[in-house]
Amino acid sequence: MSNNAHLALTRLLQLASPALPVGAYSYSQGLEAAIEAGIVNDAPSAQRWIEDVLVLSIGGMEAPILLRLCDAWTAQDEARARHWNDLLLASRESAELRAETVQMGYSLVQLLPELREAHPFESWDEVAFPSAFAFCAVRFGIEPREALIAYLWSWVENQVIAAVKAVPLGQSAGQRLLLALGPRIVEQVDRSVALPDEALANMAPGLALLSAKHETQYSRLFRS
Repeated sequence: MSNNAHLALTRLLQLASPALPVGAYSYSQGLEAAIEAGIVNDAPSAQRWIEDVLVLSIGGMEAPILLRLCDAWTAQDEARARHWNDLLLASRESAELRAETVQMGYSLVQLLPELREAHPFESWDEVAFPSAFAFCAVRFGIEPREALIAYLWSWVENQVIAAVKAVPLGQSAGQRLLLALGPRIVEQVDRSVALPDEALANMAPGLALLSAKHETQYSRLFRS
């Protein structure tokens, strides 16, 4: 592996790290509402919930759009990047989930000057997190498929951490969940690479309903 490839790997690990200050730890993306409803109450039900959201929501829309954003940024086609950004924002299932991706996108954009990266986002009204993530990946020389693996791993890891806190689960149970969910990440990356534009879909009504209910949930740890 060349020095450039090693550097790209360190940048990829930085983007996927829980230490990235974009506030991901403060969101459960509907999982806390599923726990409140009794749908998730142990490790098996947590795994089933996370897998379902990964396949029905993230894998069918967010993941393939991230690849398209990488292509747009590689081609320096800001108009195409804006198109996918707007479609992604329109696909968010609830006000909470939309606010989440906008807040995380904003936070990542604010980091770009610290990373010594010029960017075109000053003129954008709202930046979805995948748009900023894909931009960073391209600028750091990270291959789109590798960027998507890291993105999905970061999402799954955050979901598992939320389950460990809120179900609650033990740390060992959380690690077993991550081991079990790893192959699902690879499956969704393969699916995203092959998915044509006309097949993009975000069909997760259970997530939408529970996320909307979470907006008025009385006792909660997470912002979504």
